[in-house]
Amino acid sequence: MSEAQAKSNQTKRWQEMDAAHHLHPFTQHNELAAQGARVITRAKGVYIYDSEGNRLIDGMAGLWCVQVGYGRQELADAGYKALLELPYYNAFFQTTHPYVAELSQKLAEVTPKGIERFFFANSGSEGNDSAVKMIRFYWNLKKQPKKKIIIAREKAYHGVTMAAASLSGLTSMHPQADLPLPGFVHIPCPYWYGDGGDLTPEEFGLKTARALEEKILELGAENVAAFVAEPIQGAGGLIIPPANYWGEINRICQKYDIILHVDEVICGFGRTGKWFGSDTLGIEPDMINMAKGLSSGYQPIAAVGIGSKVGEVLFNAGEEWSHGFTYSGHPVAAAVALANLELIQKEKLVEKAGGATGAYFQKKLAELSDHPLVGETRGVGLLGAIELVKDKKTRERFDSSMSVGYQCRVHCFANGLIMRAIGDTMVLSPPLVINEAEMDEMFGLARRCIDLTARDLGIL
Repeated sequence: MSEAQAKSNQTKRWQEMDAAHHLHPFTQHNELAAQGARVITRAKGVYIYDSEGNRLIDGMAGLWCVQVGYGRQELADAGYKALLELPYYNAFFQTTHPYVAELSQKLAEVTPKGIERFFFANSGSEGNDSAVKMIRFYWNLKKQPKKKIIIAREKAYHGVTMAAASLSGLTSMHPQADLPLPGFVHIPCPYWYGDGGDLTPEEFGLKTARALEEKILELGAENVAAFVAEPIQGAGGLIIPPANYWGEINRICQKYDIILHVDEVICGFGRTGKWFGSDTLGIEPDMINMAKGLSSGYQPIAAVGIGSKVGEVLFNAGEEWSHGFTYSGHPVAAAVALANLELIQKEKLVEKAGGATGAYFQKKLAELSDHPLVGETRGVGLLGAIELVKDKKTRERFDSSMSVGYQCRVHCFANGLIMRAIGDTMVLSPPLVINEAEMDEMFGLARRCIDLTARDLGIL
C-alpha cells in the first residue's frame, strides 16, 4: 500500500468516526457526513496541515484567536509545568493558586484603564453569560431592580449560551431555542457599507449611535441596565464603525447611567494594533469580556474584566457572589495564558500589529480593491474584510441564494487558504506573528480565489 493510500484510508476512518459520533458547532450534520469533514492533524507557525498532507495558510488564526501562531514551545512548557505541579484545583472554598493570581495581575497591567478585577470562565460565551448576571446583581445592589433590560446590536455575536445568544443580534441563532429571552433588545449596528445609503460615514455614525439614546428613552432609562457591544463586530461581517461612533456611545451611556460592557473577545490582545479594541477606538468600558487571544487558543479560558464602578459595588456587596464554574481560573489554562501574554510582550506583537506588520497587512488588503468583484476593503490592525458585490458603484449585492461568499470559501480551501465567508464578506484575521512573505502568499491566494469566484460568475 502506498503512503498516499494509507493516508487516504486513515482519513476515511477518522471521517467515519466523526460522522457517527461527533456533533459539530454550527453545522448541518447530514450534509457534512455525506462529504466527510476535513481532518486537521498538525499546525506550525501560520500554517495548518490536514491528514492528506495538504498545507493551508491560516488566515483566520483558528477562530480569531491564535495570536502567537501554532507550535510555540513556551506555551507547551508552561502547560506541562502546571500539569506536573498543580493539574487542577478550584477557586471555591476561599482558595487561590499562583497561576490565577499572577494572571490577574498581568491582566490588570494590559487591559483598558480602570479595569482591575477579573472573573474567569472557560469561553467567551460563558464570560458574557457571567457578565449578564453581574449586571443584574449590580443594579439589585444599587436598589434599582427595574434596571434589567440589556441593549445590544443587530449582527452582533456574543456567544451561544441562552443569555449570550440572546445578546447576539444574529437572528438565525434564535428560533431553534426560542430566543431571545425577555429583557434583551437590539438596535441597528454601524455598518455603513451595507446600510449607510446616501449618508456619509460621519452622518451614519451619529445616526446609529443615537439609536441607542432613542431606545433608552423609549424604554425608560430607569429600566435599562447596560449596553453590550463589540468594538469591531466580528462574526457579523467585520463591521468597523465610523470614527465618531464610539465617542457618542460613551456620552450616551454616561448620561443615562448605563453600564457599558465591551465584548473584546475578538478585538483583544493586539488584534486591532493596541492591546484592546477599546484602546484603539477610544471606548470607555465599565466591563469587558475577553477570551480567544487570552491564551492564543492553546487552552480554554475567558475573563470578565470589571472597572471600579461595578467592581467596588460587587466587591463590597456583603453577600456571596453565587456564580462560578468548576474550571474558573483553571491552573493549567491560567499558566498557559500568562505565558502567552508574556510572549506577546516579549515579541512586541501588539506594537507590530499597530506598526509595520499591521501597515503591510492593510496595504496588501487595500490592493484587492481594484478587483471587479470587490466593492470595498476595510481593516484595522490585523483584521481585514473584503466585500464581494454585484455592482461596485451602487454597492448592489448578489442574491443571497447564489452564496457567492461560500463559493469563494470553497476555492480558498482548495487552494491552500483559510479565509472566512460571512455572507458575501470575506474576512481575514491571521496570527499576529505573520511576516511579510507569508502575507504576500496569503493575499496572493486571496486574489486567486476571488478571480476563480469571478470566473464562476462570468465576470472574468
